[in-house]
Amino acid sequence: MKQGWIGFLSLALMVGMNSLLYADQTIVAQKVDQAPMVDGKDNETVWQKAKAIVTHDKIANIKMTLKAIYTDKEIFFLVTFPDANESREHKTLFWDKESKTYKTGPKREDCFVFKWNMESMPTDLSLYSDKSYVADIWFWKAKRTDPVGYADDKIQTLTFFSQPLSKKTVSKNGTVFYLVRRGDEGDPAYKIRLINEFQGDNISKFEIVAPSGSRADIKAKGVWLDGKWTIEFGRALNTGNPDDVPFTISENYTFGVSRYEIAGREPNKALSQPLYGAGDVSEALTLKFSK
Repeated sequence: MKQGWIGFLSLALMVGMNSLLYADQTIVAQKVDQAPMVDGKDNETVWQKAKAIVTHDKIANIKMTLKAIYTDKEIFFLVTFPDANESREHKTLFWDKESKTYKTGPKREDCFVFKWNMESMPTDLSLYSDKSYVADIWFWKAKRTDPVGYADDKIQTLTFFSQPLSKKTVSKNGTVFYLVRRGDEGDPAYKIRLINEFQGDNISKFEIVAPSGSRADIKAKGVWLDGKWTIEFGRALNTGNPDDVPFTISENYTFGVSRYEIAGREPNKALSQPLYGAGDVSEALTLKFSK
């Protein structure tokens, strides 16, 4: 009986410690006089002024470290997380000799997502929220956006109404929702290549270009070294665009992050990264600004 109680208490202590370790957290953006260069390196002294937080991605089962700083006009984030391999290919095309056409291969790029609440009140930003919401998405992609130094800027909506290309989800209490994600106004940092003839056994599906409009709001650059990604993000505090969350230093902001694309898809063992597209927000984070 005594051993049973000891086991129970040990389990309860472990659960309690885990809940404390991965409890909802606040990250404080420190004010700095000089903006960092968004180059995927953390060797600038301005980053030493920021206090890091560590959050756990339940889908990827990894710890991710975040820092934040800001100037009078811009806000910056530094993200680091472990990754055994650098993946900079995405949907690479391979030549199918039988059909004599190109088909999409299984390779998927590394990525990282910020998901910002755009509602007036704090909101559960997971795919299984019991309430609808609109979120501002910052989507860094190692193949499609990193080469030109950006993250893709999108809007994700969880709504009661089915729309073209929407993904059906079921909330925690059993309510049916539909997930919709659209790009902001402007052009993305990549185009799908139109290929009509053989150009090699394996070729890129995408042409990398400069983004435009509100799709070009977020600077981002990643460097993979020694089994770890370091990614820097930078954006104007207020872009003036209605599809972006505006930051005011007197307010707090709810957000979440994900190691994988948040698309509501099931894991796919046929992909080089089976969890690609199966990402979700694991922890509710709050951004506040130091004065």
